[in-house]
Amino acid sequence: MRNTFVMKHLKPNIMNLKRFFGGLLTILGIVGLIYTAVIFAGTSGETRDIKSLIIYGILGIVFFMSGISLVRATKDEA
Repeated sequence: MRNTFVMKHLKPNIMNLKRFFGGLLTILGIVGLIYTAVIFAGTSGETRDIKSLIIYGILGIVFFMSGISLVRATKDEA
């Protein structure tokens, strides 16, 4: 009986944590994509600029997409 009580009250907290982490990943992804745009606007075409564009752009896309999918996949159970 105690085990079901713990699982019943622990599950909503885990869901809220997943939604929070998904939102955090989404925000980090947006920041990464905005930073990529800022670098792109001020680039002179050097190799170092292109590498940073690729790295920040890919990380921004990965964080954004994983955050959105985590938020969408987590169901509200109140």
